[in-house]
Amino acid sequence: MAGFAEATTVEDGEAVLDPQWTVGGRPNGGYLLALLARAAVTAAHPHPLSASAVYLSPPEPGPASVAVETLREGRSVSQARVRLTQKDKTCVEALFTLGDLAAAGEPRFTAAEPPAVAAHDTLGRTPVEPPGAGVRIDMLEMVDQRIDLAGPGDLRGWLSFDDGTPFDAFSLLYAVDAFPPASFTLGGSGWTPTLELTAYVRGLPAPGPLRVRQYARMVTDSQLDQVCEIWDATGRPVAQATQLAVYRRPKA
Repeated sequence: MAGFAEATTVEDGEAVLDPQWTVGGRPNGGYLLALLARAAVTAAHPHPLSASAVYLSPPEPGPASVAVETLREGRSVSQARVRLTQKDKTCVEALFTLGDLAAAGEPRFTAAEPPAVAAHDTLGRTPVEPPGAGVRIDMLEMVDQRIDLAGPGDLRGWLSFDDGTPFDAFSLLYAVDAFPPASFTLGGSGWTPTLELTAYVRGLPAPGPLRVRQYARMVTDSQLDQVCEIWDATGRPVAQATQLAVYRRPKA
């Protein structure tokens, strides 16, 4: 089993999509975004600050190609476009703003406090085959995910790597897409493929489990609009994302 850093390695424009980081046999969208971010960063700008990705076709585990186009190189930030292809088909295309999070300093103002979440030890770990989900989530063998069902369309909980690896700027891009869809509490079932995901990485997290809140803003007969917000173990906001996904209504 490859750790997250190894599983998101890109060398000379080539990557191997790891079967361990999948949902229903398909690579998780946040995992793919983190992999593309690793290809995009530079020595001068070592961290993704923002990412916006469209998911065009779900790739399979195995070899894939990654092409990086630098759009602008600046003093404090750069921008790049990254495309993942497999079998001559474009699967994911993303735009990144790159910078140095270590130079950003501490927050001077934040609008949202960390949400109330049940204590880590009082919540059970999400199994690889959650009851009623109808899908095997292999990546849950690699992460400790504990969910607090706060209310309709509102999931809260904790996330950490099973091997104790601390989160970094890249794995935060995975974290914003790691929880079940918020429609889980509204009767949605099965795989909920991402159409578009926009994420901000707002700080380098302190060691310890991440506090996660994912909630739906709107659900229609075919689409889900949801937000994910993440705080580190000290209560500092470190990432956020907005996602548009396909919503599948439960069968009558």
